[in-house]
Amino acid sequence: MRSRTKSHTWLAVLTAACLASSSLVCAQETFDEVVKRTQKEKGSFAARHQKLLDERYDLKDRPADGAKMARGKAVQEGVRVRLPDGMTWDKLAGMTPEEIKEGDHWPAGFYPLPHPHHEAGGMLFPKLQIEEVKKQNARDLTRFDLDFDLPDHLLPEFPAPIYLTTRPDLGDVSKGKLVTLDNYYELFQEALNPKQLEGLRLLLTPFPQQQFNATDDRRSLRPSLGVACFDCHSNGHTNAATHTVGDIRPNEHRHRIDTPTLRGVNIQRLFGSQRALKTIEDFTEFEQRAAYFDGDPATAAKKGINPLERGSQVHFMAEFQELLDFPPAPKLDLFGKLDPKKASESELRGQELFFGKAQCSICHPGPYYTDNLMHNLRTERFFKEKMINGRKASADGPIKTFPLRGIKDSPPYLHDDRLLTLEDTVEFFNVVLGTELNKQEKADLVAFLRCL
Repeated sequence: MRSRTKSHTWLAVLTAACLASSSLVCAQETFDEVVKRTQKEKGSFAARHQKLLDERYDLKDRPADGAKMARGKAVQEGVRVRLPDGMTWDKLAGMTPEEIKEGDHWPAGFYPLPHPHHEAGGMLFPKLQIEEVKKQNARDLTRFDLDFDLPDHLLPEFPAPIYLTTRPDLGDVSKGKLVTLDNYYELFQEALNPKQLEGLRLLLTPFPQQQFNATDDRRSLRPSLGVACFDCHSNGHTNAATHTVGDIRPNEHRHRIDTPTLRGVNIQRLFGSQRALKTIEDFTEFEQRAAYFDGDPATAAKKGINPLERGSQVHFMAEFQELLDFPPAPKLDLFGKLDPKKASESELRGQELFFGKAQCSICHPGPYYTDNLMHNLRTERFFKEKMINGRKASADGPIKTFPLRGIKDSPPYLHDDRLLTLEDTVEFFNVVLGTELNKQEKADLVAFLRCL
């Protein structure tokens, strides 16, 4: 009787593992069958997701006048989240959470944003990253079943500049290039010591990953060397590559991941939007051991996991990441505040709001604009649970406070990319925090955020 119970328990565990995995062993499909099936389904899932984006957002290319990222890419302006018919932002902000919830007034763009195919998930890269990596070293990050979803004009500039805390005199060390294994030594040999240089090499080295590996259980047409840390954190920043978080089950509760910038990790004390890892070494090791394979160690063993040696490799990689600096902010003084001689009246008013009425500084104090803590916004107060393209909109739970230095260079916003512009972000927090900002105050606050 005991043996039979153990057998049934093992069967239940195996069944659950199959449901949570894309493994071809569980699915009993050949690689060619998976390619044919997913390519046949690709159009319908892309259409489903595009319909959601169009219903939620204004996706047009509308650059802000005079607002540029560090290398000159235009910052997008304006609120892009669409309101329900008959609603205004002032009216919405004047309602209680209960009124918004009962009347179903929560804007569609304020709900969690699903992965382009949330049921499948997995790493997904913007076209610019795919094309440049393929051009430099013929490694292909294209997925045969999915394409990236957001337009290029709503993403960070590519390739992003690299600033080093140890060599501010060098300016952009990348010299306008995407750093890869093909060019890192040429670009950095005079700027880094041997240990840091080896750390950068490891960050640029592809390792097998759930969707990109050499087995038949992959999502690239050809067997793949895998994925490098800097395929998502390109040039130590972010290219907005997305994924679904690997440590939450069931699948409908897994968040789409916004790839955060690695700039300024030297001043951070929490890593991972919800995992609360305590050091950049912890995060670096976790990514390779767990996140690369959606937290599935059995799959990782088959596909080629490469546990990094903590005392050398992880330490070398972390040391380089600790050197990545924020972009220059010429209007800020030594304490992270605006220099009155350089700032406009609108920017100065925005700073006063940030540290006052808008309540931003409670979680984002200067000079780096993070408190290194976790906070729960409890947005579930505003809506009823529902499924959205495979993602259950429910309580998000506590999320780490990300630094706001250089924030204009890191769209889209929030931990899952649901907010496309800084204006969207201000409207979101105006409702969630109940700060009752007027139109001019919102514009002033955005003007200040662009200075950080």
